[in-house]
Amino acid sequence: MVLWHLRSKRKPTGGRLQRVRKKRRNDRGNLPIETKIGKRQVAKKRAEGGSVKLKLSSVEMINVADPKTGKISRSKLISVKENKANPHFIRRNIVTKGAVVETEAGLARITSRPGQQGIANAVLLEAKK
Repeated sequence: MVLWHLRSKRKPTGGRLQRVRKKRRNDRGNLPIETKIGKRQVAKKRAEGGSVKLKLSSVEMINVADPKTGKISRSKLISVKENKANPHFIRRNIVTKGAVVETEAGLARITSRPGQQGIANAVLLEAKK
């Protein structure tokens, strides 16, 4: 939690609020990674506690789970059809969690966070005939 965002500078009595603490390095966060469709590229970023996060900057293959058969297959990503995160992401083919994408298997919804988890998983919504 960032302590200085969206907080009034004054007390209810009208006096000035004192800062609780200074800003720290771990408060700054990272810029969002916009995962595009293309040859797979992964960036390794150091996370809190020294752990490593894999961030997908571009992806071309996706793991698609078919809920009817219970099978998982790898499929080629063609384009982004719907993205509630941002309507401009459709035009720019940016893949985020919840985006509906067109694959070789059919339409699928992304269930993983490619910019945070380094993998693209999806559930099949409508199979190609």
